[in-house]
Amino acid sequence: MSVLNKAFFKQLLATDAGIASLALRIPVGIILIAHGAQKLFGAFGGYGLEGTGQWMASIGLEPGYLMALLAGSAEFFGGLALILGLLTRPAAIVAAFTMLVAIITVHLENGLFLSNNGYEFGLALLAAAVSLIFAGGGSLSIDNAVAKRLASD
Repeated sequence: MSVLNKAFFKQLLATDAGIASLALRIPVGIILIAHGAQKLFGAFGGYGLEGTGQWMASIGLEPGYLMALLAGSAEFFGGLALILGLLTRPAAIVAAFTMLVAIITVHLENGLFLSNNGYEFGLALLAAAVSLIFAGGGSLSIDNAVAKRLASD
């Protein structure tokens, strides 16, 4: 690995967050995996790719099937990465972007409260994701183990 690549990955994976990131990573990861599974596989009462794609197209997110695939993959695989603490910052960036799109395109016009299909839940996930972008995976993460290994090489 070149010195430049090693420095980049060391910076990307480095974290001083202790276990605080774990307290965000696990529940946010579980929530994202569940929502992604609804979109991708129709699990937990979801509509799967076809149904979610049709709904996304109906609200102007075209092509709907591709948007459902992207959103579902971001949530499912991003959530899995967060739980593992693997590439936490990139996974959190993707999750934050996905939540921002959901807030703007679906929930904003309904106001804050979840009872009105508002943006409060998306906002909470966005805040947690942004926190993980800055903090990284924390001491109990694969990122931290790899960063320590890179530092010792």
